[in-house]
Amino acid sequence: MGLSEGPVHAELRTNADGPWIIEINPRSIGGFCSRLLRFGTGLSLEELIIRHALDSDYVPPTCENQSAGVMMIPTPRAGVLTEVRGLDEAQAVDGIEQLTISTHLGQELIPLPEGARYLGFLFVRAATSEAVELALRTSHARLDFLIQPTAPATTQTGTGSGNCS
Repeated sequence: MGLSEGPVHAELRTNADGPWIIEINPRSIGGFCSRLLRFGTGLSLEELIIRHALDSDYVPPTCENQSAGVMMIPTPRAGVLTEVRGLDEAQAVDGIEQLTISTHLGQELIPLPEGARYLGFLFVRAATSEAVELALRTSHARLDFLIQPTAPATTQTGTGSGNCS
């Protein structure tokens, strides 16, 4: 892409055939996910990026030396969210720092790729990347999202007379 400095945001998905690039752009990580990064300075990721852009001699601090991960909780199916169960059990998994459900009850859900929202986010820190992945998978498995299917749209038909002039 020709970038030599600055943030790069990359998203990949994996399946049995290997990794697939979803997005690569010259931007920082967005939304809740940037909370995952810690530099020991009290500054946000965005503040560090701006300082670096304004001062060519600025040396960003190194990240803390600990594995961390975030799961954007996927929407399993279309419908209306009626209840979320297992929050306490999911939060109790060792390493889970934060569980945020960003979808509200009564909200209509549309799964990816047509939809553009996640149900929420799980944040975890652990000694190894394997422990991070295990904590995310275990915590997610303890969540139960009750989703009421939406009724299919009906087509109005009828008979009548009219005068179109």
